[in-house]
Amino acid sequence: MAVSVFAASVALTACGDPAQDTEDPTDDPAAQDEQTETANADYNDADAEYASGMILHHEQAVEMSDILLQTDDADPEVSALAEDIRAAQQPEIEQMESWLDTWGHEPDGDHGDHGGMMDDGGHEGMMSEDDLENLESAEGDEASRLFLDQMIIHHEGAVSMAEEHLETGQNPEALELSENVISDQSAEIDEMEEMRDSL
Repeated sequence: MAVSVFAASVALTACGDPAQDTEDPTDDPAAQDEQTETANADYNDADAEYASGMILHHEQAVEMSDILLQTDDADPEVSALAEDIRAAQQPEIEQMESWLDTWGHEPDGDHGDHGGMMDDGGHEGMMSEDDLENLESAEGDEASRLFLDQMIIHHEGAVSMAEEHLETGQNPEALELSENVISDQSAEIDEMEEMRDSL
């Protein structure tokens, strides 16, 4: 009789293995997707406006970088910086486009002519079509200097937009991007000012 009770006890213990009953929710891909969707859904109008405006801002930075990289005899260090800017900002464009898609918002229209080195509270630091044409027609060190002059103003505008978004935005991922924009582009401004002084 004692043997039977012991055997039953062992069997019950085996059936009640706590390791089998406890699951880590972080191991569940569905739970991770749900957490991501919840974070993406947590946004306000300031987030949508920021993403839409910053997409245009980044697109122009990529365009400016492409122009410089197609310029003959541009300074090698400036060309390397242009490549870095293009490589960093293109993925961020795609990230922000995915946010707007999730939020059900359409990006703004193309950047076109925004009136030069503008500060309209929406797309600060954007270059006009004339500015871009001047960059396209420049060569060598002149092109390098003009690219740096324009990109410094462009970056300063992006930093200003990001700082404003930190005060008004809500989406955690978008706010993290703004912090990165401020950190990364402020450092690049310092780098470009040093390059400009040496040309």
